[in-house]
Amino acid sequence: MTRSRGARPAGRPWSGLLLVAAVTLGAAGCGAPAARQDAAAAAGAAFEAAVAAGEHVRACELLAPGTRRQLEQDEHKACPTALASQELPGTHGVQGVEAYGRQAMVRMAGDTLFLSMFTAGWKVVAAGCSPQPDQPYNCLIKGA
Repeated sequence: MTRSRGARPAGRPWSGLLLVAAVTLGAAGCGAPAARQDAAAAAGAAFEAAVAAGEHVRACELLAPGTRRQLEQDEHKACPTALASQELPGTHGVQGVEAYGRQAMVRMAGDTLFLSMFTAGWKVVAAGCSPQPDQPYNCLIKGA
């Protein structure tokens, strides 16, 4: 039995599709960092806007679960009341975003936020953060 040129060997019909899928997935990953940064920036801006507007219930929804629990434990109050008592700095827009995997830092004029990606999207894990020389950021609100 002779095989014509260009015919595929039997038993490997998926190899071409796998190659196409791998190339497509690889190309799709190229835009992922920018999309993650944009989504983290939007979540950070939404948190800051809610705080500035006094919408503390909404701001609490944007906190990571551990951060929300820690705030409530520290203040011995429900999150909206506890958040309202915090003296978070005012902000004036996003100045920069760094996203690495499921973690992000959103620098705003007046504040720095740290976020993590959860099933429901980006959530704030630390807020009211300011850099310290040769030390980690000092944050007013943070999870345990």
